[in-house]
Amino acid sequence: MFFKSTFRILLNQKKSFHIRYISTEPKREAYLEHLEGGISILKLNRPASRNALSVNLLSEFRQALADVRFSSESRVLIIQSAVPGAFCSGADLKERATMNPTQVTQFLYSLRKAYRELETLPIPTIAAIDGPAFGGGLEMALSCDIRVAGPTAKMGLTETKLAIIPGAGGTQRLPRLIGVPKAKELIFTGEIFDSVKAKEYGVVNHAAENSGFEKALEIAKSILPQGPVAIRMAKLAIDRGSHLDMDSGLEIEQSYYAQVIPTKDRLEGLQSFKEKRKPVYKGY
Repeated sequence: MFFKSTFRILLNQKKSFHIRYISTEPKREAYLEHLEGGISILKLNRPASRNALSVNLLSEFRQALADVRFSSESRVLIIQSAVPGAFCSGADLKERATMNPTQVTQFLYSLRKAYRELETLPIPTIAAIDGPAFGGGLEMALSCDIRVAGPTAKMGLTETKLAIIPGAGGTQRLPRLIGVPKAKELIFTGEIFDSVKAKEYGVVNHAAENSGFEKALEIAKSILPQGPVAIRMAKLAIDRGSHLDMDSGLEIEQSYYAQVIPTKDRLEGLQSFKEKRKPVYKGY
């Protein structure tokens, strides 16, 4: 069943957003909510398994990512659990036990594709971790631009405990994020760590005192006033240039800077500065 509805949520008792639901069928395991202003929220919704990654959840997750990619309204994406006390517990091991080796390979291929699709979205992405994020759950968060962990968060790439290795990018993204030696330690030991340790290790940007989602919303709101084209170009410049040598990286930066020069938003930024007012950006 498909329907649309709106209601208001209060943030810091000062501002409110209207949430417009699209395709909010209760049985969906991954679905989108949209807040006025351009914040989209991708909800994970498998209560019985604490959002374990099933074939169906993965399919709906990828469809939601495609909807965001081709949306003209989404400016920031937050990934959040719709299940209290959970983020994503990793692979659905009960479902995995019913798969033959070929099916396992196919599922991992689709999972890697999904996380690459998440990683390459043209808008900023934020993982709001308010609960356990193990294995593929942490790999999902590692595919986001920004990670925020609440006080109930627990994280770890625990695959070696099951005599396997991270299979959805963990062996590649974690070393790039926190450095090879520490990443090896965490993967070799399968260490489970809390939000404070995650911040200390560099796995998350923030260890929020109250709620990872509230902090994620705060960050998303601070992104919205910036120029949309500039945000897209900055993300591309960082993602495509950060692993190159400096000269090559600077060439990447120059090529994306060139794409903001002819925009009306750039002229609006200059004009608003001159007139001492807030800019009104259109995204072109």
